[in-house]
Formats: sequence, C-alpha cells, structure tokens
Amino acid sequence: MKLIRLRAPGGLEKLSLVEEDRPEPGPGELLVRIRACSLNFHDSMVATGKKPCADGRIPLSDGAGEVIAVGEGVDAFETGDAVVSCYWPNWLGGEATPATKQGELGDDVDGYAREYASMPLYAFTKAPAGYTHVEAATLGCAGVTAWRALVVCGQVRPGDTVLVLGAGSVSLFALQFAKMAGAHVIATSSSDDKLEKLRRLGADHLINYKAVPDWGRKARDLTDGRGVDHVVEVGGPGTLAQSITACRMGGHIALIGVLTGFAAEVSIPALFSNQIRINAISIGSRTDQENMIRAITAKGLRPVIGRSFPLREIASAFRAYESRKHFGKVCIEL
Repeated sequence: MKLIRLRAPGGLEKLSLVEEDRPEPGPGELLVRIRACSLNFHDSMVATGKKPCADGRIPLSDGAGEVIAVGEGVDAFETGDAVVSCYWPNWLGGEATPATKQGELGDDVDGYAREYASMPLYAFTKAPAGYTHVEAATLGCAGVTAWRALVVCGQVRPGDTVLVLGAGSVSLFALQFAKMAGAHVIATSSSDDKLEKLRRLGADHLINYKAVPDWGRKARDLTDGRGVDHVVEVGGPGTLAQSITACRMGGHIALIGVLTGFAAEVSIPALFSNQIRINAISIGSRTDQENMIRAITAKGLRPVIGRSFPLREIASAFRAYESRKHFGKVCIEL
C-alpha cells in the first residue's frame, strides 16, 4: 500500500510517499480501505513541526473509506460498510478523562494518510447514508467539534442567536448546525467574498471585522441590545474579549481555537457580572459522532468541500490549508 510518513523534526519537505505491506485485521479490528482524508489545524501543526511527534509518523486524524475485512469477534460492521474515523478512538461516550484522550491520531499514533488501516472497531462509526467518502472524511474533527459546541454543551434551541467567527471548517459546520436547530446566525469574516458565501449558506447577518473593529458590540446591536446566546469562539486570545461583549447575560461561549495565540487577558468582572458560561471544546466522543450523524442524515446536511488533492500532493494540500484562502474543507483523495 501507499502511505505518507513524516520524518522528524517535521516540515512539509519531510513528508514522504512510501510503499509498505498492507496490514491485516486482528481480533476486534476492522481493515478499512481509506478513500479520503481531511486536513485540520492539529494536522498542520504536526506536519510543519510545530507539534513534535515520533519519527516516521503517518499523519492525518480524519479518514473515511469502506470496510474490506473484519477481525474475529466483530459483528457491528461487515464488509462493504462505509465508515468514518473517530478523532479520539478511546473516548466512547460520557465525559472525557485522561485515559479517553490517549491515542491522538496522526500524533500519538499513526493516522490515515495511507491506503489501508487496521484499527479497533470503535475507532470508526458508520458514515452518513449517501455521503461520498470525501464528505464523510470532514466529520470526525470539525463536524464533531461544532456539534459538541452547540448541541451537546450549548443546547442550542430554536430562536437562539449564534455568533460564528470566520469561515473555517468548524465555523461552517456550526453555522449549518445552528440553522438546522432553528437558530439565527451572525457570521464574521475579513473577506467580503467569504461573507457572501456565508450568506448563501444561511447566515442571517454578516460583519466584516476589518471594516467594523468593534464587532462584538455590532453583534450585540444586531440582537436589539440583548446579546447573542452562543459564540463559537475559534480565535482565542485576540477575539475572546469581543466575544464576551457580544454575549447576552447568561450566554454561552464555546472556546475551540487558538488562531490568535495562546496567552489571553480575560475580563473576569465581565464574565461574573454577565454570568457567561465558557466551555473549552476538544472535539468529542464516539457517541457524539453517532448522534451527529443521525441528525445530519435526517436533515440532509452536506459539508462544504473546498479543495481536494491526491495523496502524493499532500504537501501542496497543507500549503493550500495554511494560505487560508479556501472556503470549506481541504481534503485528500486516495
């Protein structure tokens, strides 16, 4: 089989296409022919060497394909099933623990930039009916993150107002889930072109945060001064203060990303006086993924695909991802 290995200490020039023997499934395992992967912030950090990993690691945490063989004792899957990977294969459900957050794909253990993967059956769920493999490959990280942010932790309801920041993949899923739940959406971007695409995806109000630096206040004004019910916060330190400003009293901020860095100064009085609830989101469990897939199958939601590359062009895929010029997921097709 063909696969990608990353040589330490990382860097896109250290991504090598190699050939190795195909694995076979052991007891309780699935052998999956990987047909597609998608790129995430974590994958970029690993590939560029900003997050160290073992020499020779196979990158990419999101994969999708079909089951071609099952190991002894497997009865929940059969050959031919379309499946999608789980980001945390040991987090089956409930609250996260240190034990459930072991085995991060493409980092702690080998990921899915390979034609075949033999993994424990709980490392996958069935893909949504009617999805292509590329569409399914977008779900494990970005989709589940947005689902947990709004549905599991946020408990979004019809009539709520959701503020999504930017046009990254988590924000796009959050916009779609919010509309699926009957909520209003305010979306921000620095690109008028992306704002128009967000409008076509369902956003009710748009804010160009370069043209409107005080965008938190603008978002509040768009709710007649009440404030938004939920913020899907992907920026981190550079945007958190504005997100707090945008929130209503008792509102909810799902803290997901750190695109603006790691060190933050937070107004503690503003949090106390407005009783704002902050949830730090780290993807979600296998149960979260199964629940999300049932919902998107029922509602007919389709993910937004930006660009796709063949496996041999994985470095170009990462460069496209790093440019932030895409709208939708950057994917790999095998």
